[in-house]
Amino acid sequence: MTLVAGVDSSTQACKVVVRDADSGRLRREGRAPHPDGTEVDPAAWEHALRDAVEAAGGLDDVAAVGVGAQQHGMVCLDEDGQVVRPALLWNDTRSAGAAAELTAEAGGPEAWAEAVGLVPVASFTVTKLRWLATHEPDAAARVAAVCLPHDWLTWRLAGAPGLDALATDRGDASGTGYWSPATGSYRPDLLRLALGAEPLVPAVLEPAASPGTTPAGAALAAGTGDNMAAALGLGARPGDVVVSIGTSGTVFAVSERPAADPSGIVAGFADATGRFLPLVCTLNAARVLDAAAAMLGVDHRRLSELALSAPAGAGGLTLVPYLEGERTPNHPNATGALHGLRLANTTPACLARAAVEGLLCGLADGLDALVAEGVEVRRVLLVGGGARSEAVARIAPAVLGHPVVVPPPAEYVADGAARQAAWALAGGTEPPGWELAGAVSRQADPTPGVRERYAACRELFVERPGRDNDAASPDTIAGRRRVPPDPPVVGSSKERTGHA
Repeated sequence: MTLVAGVDSSTQACKVVVRDADSGRLRREGRAPHPDGTEVDPAAWEHALRDAVEAAGGLDDVAAVGVGAQQHGMVCLDEDGQVVRPALLWNDTRSAGAAAELTAEAGGPEAWAEAVGLVPVASFTVTKLRWLATHEPDAAARVAAVCLPHDWLTWRLAGAPGLDALATDRGDASGTGYWSPATGSYRPDLLRLALGAEPLVPAVLEPAASPGTTPAGAALAAGTGDNMAAALGLGARPGDVVVSIGTSGTVFAVSERPAADPSGIVAGFADATGRFLPLVCTLNAARVLDAAAAMLGVDHRRLSELALSAPAGAGGLTLVPYLEGERTPNHPNATGALHGLRLANTTPACLARAAVEGLLCGLADGLDALVAEGVEVRRVLLVGGGARSEAVARIAPAVLGHPVVVPPPAEYVADGAARQAAWALAGGTEPPGWELAGAVSRQADPTPGVRERYAACRELFVERPGRDNDAASPDTIAGRRRVPPDPPVVGSSKERTGHA
């Protein structure tokens, strides 16, 4: 029996799975936490990986390893391969002003969408490089190479053989802001525009290629970003839309053609198989449930019970969950807000329901944006830690406007990385087929008022004071804004459960 390992180096933790290369059967797994914060010394990821590998029983019997990791994180190395400064993560919003500058300097949103499939926001690596050049010029001057979290971890697993050995894949490269999914090539002009220099960047490998081996001889997969790895772990195909509720909320689809949305709502990423992965991301997802549970002094099981005990629409209570600012829509300095408070709905049940519905409404807006870009919706797969909530799973089809399939809880990012490792061993044009069993189908009738009320409230926010080095996003203002046109209306009143 041949074993492969998959790593998920996420924002909050490192997870390792060991699976059978042929069948995908799980053999063992391990986990270790990451430190909090929006900037992290990459050494912490390596320490967590070592601990997670030990918890998973080691890798001595593993033939190949793949790494999936959080996208966009800026890892800067000097000419000796040493980390120049702590990595800025995807959820660090200090580069919002840099995003606005770069957008204007390179021809506006349409030009960026055409060039690299996305419009700069604070999440993307290119904006973090501009922030570094502006606010830490001495550190910027030391940068000899720029890579991403999964690139760096794969390189370290190979023994850090030299900067020229840095490698990445199409999926993760497509989230930098200086690599084009449509042409399959870097845009060094945009890299220079951001940093004022042209550092070394990782070679972009084909999906089944290997950048080398570990010192113990295990083959290394190209690795990829977390969303691309999740799609691979789920076996997503064209027509599948994945809604993932983790630290961030993501809505993405496997597509045969690249996306270029000048509004910036849809990021036109590539996937890990040679196709494309148009994606919408929200900063606020599972932590909205954490916050609601903390406010009510209950655990997640009780939060779910409370939400399901309230009527659809939470008695008119609407939560706009911009608790950490927001990326989609691009309001990095926004705060969350409750609207529609009345004596009758100031109950724990209505607050719990409003939290679940507010979280899902933001993701439903993302699904609408994908459809507007021509994405076919054959089925919706609901995954991530937030999908384990019974309330989220039962309310989701009503708010999203489609039946959903809820696969069994699993580490799908790590699973996708393991599947990529098996692909690197086997070769071929498609990854090995691993069965996804045990999914549950959820259906619900729509309740239009939920989306209507959310649409009327979602931009009635207050801007929080920014960091000293921040600039406001050009479409962000303090206080109230005019309400945009309503999106297509969907929502839930009658919830039914079946098995797929």
